[in-house]
Amino acid sequence: MAAPLGTLILAASLAVAYALRLLHSFLWVPRRLERRLRRQGIRGPPRSVFTGNAAGYRDLLLAAQSAPLASFHHDVVGRVAPHYREWAARYGRPFVFWFGPRPRLVVSDPEVVKAVLTDTTGTFGKSGPGGNNPLARQLFGEGLVGLTGEAWARHRRVIAPAFNMERVKGWIPEITAITSSMLDKWEVQDEVRTEFEIDINKEFHTLIADVISCVAFGSSYEEGKRVFQLQEEQLKLVLLAMRTIYIPGFRFVPTKKNRRRKVLNQEIRNTLRKLIEINGRKCEDSNNLLGMMLSSSKMGSEFKMGIEEIIDECKTFYFAGKETTATLLTWATLLLALHEEWQSKARDEVLQVCGKHEHPKAENLSDLKIVNMVLKETLRLYPPAVFLNRIANRDVKLGKLDIPAGTQLQLPIVDIHHDVNIWGANANEFDPSRFAEGNSYHLGAYFPFGIGPTICVGQNLAMVEAKVALAMVLQRFAFVVSPSYVHAPMLLHSNPSMVLKSLFTRFEILMDLRVHLWVLAARHPGIPSNVAGETMYLNTN
Repeated sequence: MAAPLGTLILAASLAVAYALRLLHSFLWVPRRLERRLRRQGIRGPPRSVFTGNAAGYRDLLLAAQSAPLASFHHDVVGRVAPHYREWAARYGRPFVFWFGPRPRLVVSDPEVVKAVLTDTTGTFGKSGPGGNNPLARQLFGEGLVGLTGEAWARHRRVIAPAFNMERVKGWIPEITAITSSMLDKWEVQDEVRTEFEIDINKEFHTLIADVISCVAFGSSYEEGKRVFQLQEEQLKLVLLAMRTIYIPGFRFVPTKKNRRRKVLNQEIRNTLRKLIEINGRKCEDSNNLLGMMLSSSKMGSEFKMGIEEIIDECKTFYFAGKETTATLLTWATLLLALHEEWQSKARDEVLQVCGKHEHPKAENLSDLKIVNMVLKETLRLYPPAVFLNRIANRDVKLGKLDIPAGTQLQLPIVDIHHDVNIWGANANEFDPSRFAEGNSYHLGAYFPFGIGPTICVGQNLAMVEAKVALAMVLQRFAFVVSPSYVHAPMLLHSNPSMVLKSLFTRFEILMDLRVHLWVLAARHPGIPSNVAGETMYLNTN
C-alpha cells in the first residue's frame, strides 16, 4: 500500500511542478515582459495566453494574399508581410507581437539594426530558422544557419575561406561554361515556331544547383538531383511547421507528416553521405567547400568537423545556396523585362565590356557596374529573407529602448528596404541609380545578406553567379513581360510568365517562372497558391 501511495504522491508532485512551470512560462514571464515594454510605450495587438498573435498573423496574411495586386507595382510589404504595415499603423513603431509566450519586438530603426547586427559582445544571439521548433529546423539541420556560439564560430572558420572573393573569381570559367550550356538549350527549344515556353525559374534553379554542386562539392546537378527533389518536399513540411505553435515532444508523435519528415531527413542524409564518399577523395586536395570541410575532419585539425556536421553543412548550402541566387536571377530578369530602359542600359554595358561572344571574366567583372546596380536594387525590393531575428541574451539599452533579456528582436528587412523615410518618395520604384558610385546609404538600411560578424558567408559566390548569368542572358536575349502576367507576391509558390525575344535569332520565347519561396508568388488566374505562415531565412550566416 505504501508503494502505490508513494508513486501517487510522486506523480502528483511532478504534475504540480509541471503546471507551475507552465504558469511561469505562459503567464508570469510574458506579463513581466509585457509590462516592461508597455512602460516604454511599446504596444501591440491583444494576445492569446497560449498562442499569442499567431491566429491574427495568419488571418492578416490570408486576407492580404486572397487576390493578386490590382496593378504591377513593387509596394509589396502590405501583401508579403502585412503585419508590418497593419500593426505599425495601429500601434506605432516599434511594436510587439507574440508567438506563444515569446515576444517579438519589431524594430525598423537603421541605427538599432546596425547596433544589433554588428554587436560582438554576445548580447544578441542568433535565432535560426524555426526558432524553438525542431520540425522547422530540419531543412538545414545543424548547419551554419542554425548554429550559435562556439559551434557556429568553429564552422564559420572552416567554411568562410572557401568563399573569399579571390577563390570565387577562380570559379568563373566553370560558372560561364554551365551558363552557356543552359543558354544554348534555350536557343534550340523550337527552331520552327517563333514562340515557345520555358520554365525560367526552373532553369535558374537547375543552373545554380549545377554551379553549387560543381564549385562547392566537386559534383554536378545530376548527382545531387535527388537531394534537391527531397528538399523541395521537405520545404513544404517545414513551412507548415513554421506557421504553428510547437508543442514540446510533438515531433515524436507518429503522425503521417511526422513519419514523412523522418523518412525525408534520413534519405537526404544518406544520399549526401554517399555523395561525400564518391567525391570526397578528389576534393580533399582542392580548395572547394567540401575539400576544406574534409580536411578539417582529419585528426589534429584545430577546427575538426565530424561527418555528420559536414552533412549538415551540405544540406544548408545545397538548399540556401541554390534558392537565394536562383530567385535573385528570376526577380532581376522580371524587373528588367518590365523596365526595358534599364535592360537596354545593362545590355549596352555588357556588350561594351564583354563584346557579343566573349564570356565575362574575373578581370572585367567589376566593370559591369550597371548590372551590379540592377542586382542590388533587385535585392532591395525583393530581398531573399523577409526579416532577421536576434535574441537579447541579457537586459540591454539600445538608444531609448530598454530591452529585457529573452526578447526576440525582429529586424524587418523587407519593410526597411521599402521605407520612404529612408529611400525617399520613390522607395517602391525600381531605380538602380540609387546604387550608383558615389551614392551612399545607412549600413542598417540595406542588408539583404545581413551585416556584421554573421553576414552571409556565401554572399560573394551569390553575387558573382548572378552577375555572370545575368550578363550572359543579356548578351543573347531581350525580353518583355507577357500580357498574362499577374503580380501577386506572397510567401510560397508562384507562376508568373514573360516573353523573351532573342536579340540575334529574332524568335520569341514564352517563359513561365515558378518560384518556390515568398519572393515571387505572382500567379496566373486559376492556379492555386499555397500560403506559408513564416518565411525561410536563406542567409547562410
